[in-house]
Parts: sequence; C-alpha cells; structure tokens
Amino acid sequence: MSNPAQPPATPSAPPSPPKGSGAALEQARRDKLDKLRSLGVDPWGRRFDGALAIADVRARGEALDKAADDGPTVRVAGRIMLLRSAGSLVFIELADRTGRIQLMLGKKQVGPEAWKLVDCLDLGDIVGVDGRLGWSKTGEMTVFAAGLTFLTKSLETPPDKFHGLVDPDLKQRMRYLDLIHGDGVRERFVARSRIVEAVRRVLAARGYLEVEGPTLQESAGGAAARPFNTHHNALDMPLVLRIALELHLKRLLVGGMERVFELGRVYRNEGVSPRHNPEFTMLEAYEAYGDYGSMMDLTEAILVEAAAAAGTPTRFEFLGHTVDLTPPFRRAKYDDLLREVTGCDPGDPASVAAAATQHGLETAGRHPDVVKSELFEATVEKTLSGPVFVIDYPAAVCPLTKRKADAPHVAERFELYVAGMELANAYTELNDPDLQEELFRTQLAGLATEESMARMDTDFLRALRHGMPPAGGLGIGIDRLVMFLTAAPSIRDVILFPIHRPHAP
Repeated sequence: MSNPAQPPATPSAPPSPPKGSGAALEQARRDKLDKLRSLGVDPWGRRFDGALAIADVRARGEALDKAADDGPTVRVAGRIMLLRSAGSLVFIELADRTGRIQLMLGKKQVGPEAWKLVDCLDLGDIVGVDGRLGWSKTGEMTVFAAGLTFLTKSLETPPDKFHGLVDPDLKQRMRYLDLIHGDGVRERFVARSRIVEAVRRVLAARGYLEVEGPTLQESAGGAAARPFNTHHNALDMPLVLRIALELHLKRLLVGGMERVFELGRVYRNEGVSPRHNPEFTMLEAYEAYGDYGSMMDLTEAILVEAAAAAGTPTRFEFLGHTVDLTPPFRRAKYDDLLREVTGCDPGDPASVAAAATQHGLETAGRHPDVVKSELFEATVEKTLSGPVFVIDYPAAVCPLTKRKADAPHVAERFELYVAGMELANAYTELNDPDLQEELFRTQLAGLATEESMARMDTDFLRALRHGMPPAGGLGIGIDRLVMFLTAAPSIRDVILFPIHRPHAP
C-alpha cells in the first residue's frame, strides 16, 4: 500500500539575526514601529504647533526658583539623544537646533496610554512633550512631562555615543548625521548663514542690488579655469557651467545698474584640496565710478561685519597664524613683498628668474610676469598672516584689470590674504573695449588651452563698446570666508555637501 498523503511541510521561519547585530537592532526598531501602528499612532507624526525653541525654554528656566514646583507649562519638540529608564521613570535628553534639555517622563504623570508610547522610544526618535518646567533634585533643568506626542520613528541606529562619527569622509558624505552628532558642526553652519546675511546687509546698506546671472553660459569667462562642459539638446548647442560671475554683472553696469552684486555658485573642473571644491559659492560686487580703493573699503566692512555676525573674536589663531581683524587692514605692494621675502629685484626679469630657479620653478619659455606670479605664490603667500591687502599686481597676469596711469606694467588689483590664504580679489575694472579684446586674444603665456577662456565672449565686448563706466569690482570666496571666520581647517568642513569619489563597490 502507498503511504497516505502527507500535509505539505510548513516553511521554517528565517533564523533571527544575532542579538546586537545591525540587522537585529533594526528589527527591534521595526517591531516598535509595528507596535506604534497597533496602538493607532502614526509613527511619522503630524503637525505639532506651539513648540518653543529649547534655548528659549532654558532661558525661562534660569529665572525659576530651583526649589519651586510651580514652573510654567511648556511645549518642546526634538530628537532623543540620550534615553535612560529607571522603572516607572524615563529620563530623556532632547535636542533641537538651539540646544538640549532633560525630560522626565513618569508613568503616573503621562498616563497609561502615553506610557505605552514610552516603551516604543529609541535613540534618534523625534517626539514632542508638554510639561512643567522646573529643576530636578540633582539640579538639572527638566521638563516634567504630562503629555507625549510621537512625531517620527528612527529606523537606523545612531553612531556609538563615545566613538561617534569620526571618519572625515563619512562625516561629509552623511552630513545629516554629522549635524546631529558632531560637536560644533551645526553651529558652524548656523554661523555660515549669519555670515551670508551680514554680507548682504553691508551691500544693501551701500545701495547695491542683488541680481542673478546665468549658470549655463556659451563661453567660460571672467577667470582662467577649466569649465564643466555640457550640451543643450533642444537648441543643439554646447554650454558650460560658469566659472565666474563677472562678465554678466559688468553688462549690468553698461545697462545703468550702477551697484550690483551676486552671491552664487560657480563651477571649476579642477582638483579638490583643503581650499578647493569644484562647486563653490562666490560673491562678486561691482560699483560704477569706483576703483580698487573703493573695493578695499567695502571688503574691510564686509569682513568686520561678518566676523561680528559669526561671533568671531577680533584677534584669534588660524592655521598657525595670529590674525587681527582690527581695521584698517595693512596694505602692502606686491613687488615690495616679493623683494622682502626672496631678495630678488621684482623689476628685473633675470633676477626674478634666478630666484624662481632656486625655488624649483620652471622659467624657460614662460612670460616673465607668469614666472613672477608663481614665485610669489610659492614664497610670499604663506608668510601673510594678515589681513593684508596685497596691491598693484603685474599687469600681464590681470587681463580684466585697468593699468595704473603712470605705470602701465602695473594693474590696479588687490588680493586680501589671511593666514596665507587668498580671501578676496578686486580690480579697478578695465572698460576699454579695444584693449580688452586684445588681452582676450593674447591670454596669459604659460596657461594650458583648456584652462584659458577658450572662446571669445563677443557679446561682452559689444557691451563694452556701448560704454561701461569706470568701476571697481570685488570677488570673495564665501566658503573660504566661512572657513576663516569659523576656524575650520578645510573648505569641506563649511560646505554642507562637498563632492566625493564614488564608494568602492
């Protein structure tokens, strides 16, 4: 006889992940997510009006009698950073963008329904609490909760409390975690916002209008840099991402907008370093009837106001330099600094070439002013603690700059240096269309073709022929400014999402 039919085997459940593993920890959080839903609670929350900033709550708490038990009722919301259970009491450290405060949740005080929510809490969850503000018996400012509102479930385990997120690359890739857990990170980006506000405030007070130029352009102009190339399909035309803001802002001077500025992103298809990111933020400002002296005054005002907005002291240490922001800033001539540091005669190409050779720089077949510029970069820049306005550059390395009337080999240009780092660049703007076209055509000797402004911007030249008033122009790298005023060691620390190589497979 054949055996009777057997019922199909019940598939075995997949093995549980090892306790303490990443998968187990996530599953535990998902189990709590399911429990919230079973309780009829939306684990992703809803609108929660009336929450006070924790910094404001703490300010109110400082005025309370620490022995009193009749403090005001407050409402706060934020992320759970610490969570400690003591039987029928749970202590939470709650954080928002302004600070942290302790919460105490008692089973009796919040009630049985809310206490079921307490069992679902994890580090990283976002909650809202209503309660009495006061002081604990151990002297800790505390919100004694009377009500708990679940706002968002966190499904990922946060970084280890003590080791945290320490890999610099990972911190920048996962900036959201860096902002939550990194000491001083959020404050640095708040400072960045305050600095940008201060820049706008100074310019607005001086009658400048904020404008927006095109990011996609037909030719890369206004600087010597390698652009990112792209293509517009509908018009079947090549385009580049802008490398500077300059040429379109100058068109506006021609059009009668006499004081204009733009705070915008620019893109340069170049290397990454502690001072360079391919995508960065520039301020450029132009003032009709001004010159590079006008721009020095403006730059000084911007720097002083921005430092105050960021809470930066007047005198501080940065990258091994002692910096003093007390105005007026020092002004020093380019040639004088080169002579002082290298001992060469800046007016004698042979003397400059000899000094350049001593420092391992290539000189054969190169324009003397290009050699001088590279020698300056290699020897002088690192000595400039600043802030110092380096003025009167070699004309050949300044193709958009007006020459001095009594010294045509010298350009009316300055760069502001702090701690060996260029922070600002400004010119008395060249407004002679014929000379500008000649300089565009000759370009700088020694620059690679792909780094030069390879395509002539004929429309800009046409605009100049209509007449651009004498003007001063200024460029400030906002990322470097923030880096300086927040004492950040790398530009990547002040850009929320700097570029990275792809993760290895």
